[in-house]
Amino acid sequence: MTDKETIRERVWDALDESGVARFPFPPHGRIPNFAGAATAADRLADTDAWQSADVVKANPDAPQLPVRRRALRDGKTVYMAVPRLRDEECFLELDPDAIDPENYDSAPALSNVDEYATQVGPDAVPRIDLVVSGSVAVTEDGARIGKGEGYSDLEYAILRDLGLVAARGSDRTANGETAGTTVATTVHERQIVEDATPDDHDVPMDLVVTPERTIETETPYERPEGVDWSALSEERIAEIPVLERLRPDETL
Repeated sequence: MTDKETIRERVWDALDESGVARFPFPPHGRIPNFAGAATAADRLADTDAWQSADVVKANPDAPQLPVRRRALRDGKTVYMAVPRLRDEECFLELDPDAIDPENYDSAPALSNVDEYATQVGPDAVPRIDLVVSGSVAVTEDGARIGKGEGYSDLEYAILRDLGLVAARGSDRTANGETAGTTVATTVHERQIVEDATPDDHDVPMDLVVTPERTIETETPYERPEGVDWSALSEERIAEIPVLERLRPDETL
C-alpha cells in the first residue's frame, strides 16, 4: 500500500508537469486547482443529490469556487468553515437571498467571503443536505486524500456529533425516501488514483465528479460517527473552541 504523502506528491507533480494545474501555484501543499473545475461543478449540478439539496457545506478552496458560485445561483444556502475552525462561531453562512445576484460570483471567493457572509456558530447551522469536499486524490470507490491537515474530516465529524449530517441512507423520511447526507468531491481525472486506503477518521465520497464523468462510488467505506477524541491532542483541542465545547466529560 502506498502511503498518503507519496500519493499526494505524485498527484501534485502530475498536475504541475501536465499543465493541468491552475492558479494558485504551485499546486503542491494545497487542494489543487485544475483546468475544467467549472465544468466539473456544472456536472455535479446535474446530479439528483445536488438538485434535491437546499443547504450545501463546501470547502473554501479554489477548485470548488465554481461549486460555491453555482450553489448561490441555484438558490442554495452555502456554509464554509472558518479557516482552521479558529472561532467559536466557526461557520460562514452565505444566504443567496441576502446577496445581490450581481455578487454571486464574487461572494463565495475566500478573499471576499467576509464581506458577504454571516459568521455563525454550529447551533445556527441547519441540517446539511450535501457536503462538497476538496481533494488531492480520490479513488473510484470513494477513498479520499486531502492535503494532510485533517480539517475537512474534522468538520464533518463535528457536524455528525451535532446531528447536522447523517450517514447516507441511515435516515428515512415518512415517505421512505433516503434523507442521508451525500458527500461529493470535484477533481481532475489525473487526481483519480487506485492505491489509496482511508483511515478510520477519513470521510469517504459518495460522488466523484470530474470534467468528463460522474462516478457514483457505492463506497464500501464507513463514515466516522463523530469526533474521535482519542486521536486528538490536548493542543489541537485547545486550538479549536468548538471542540472544547463539545468535548465529553470522560475525556478530561
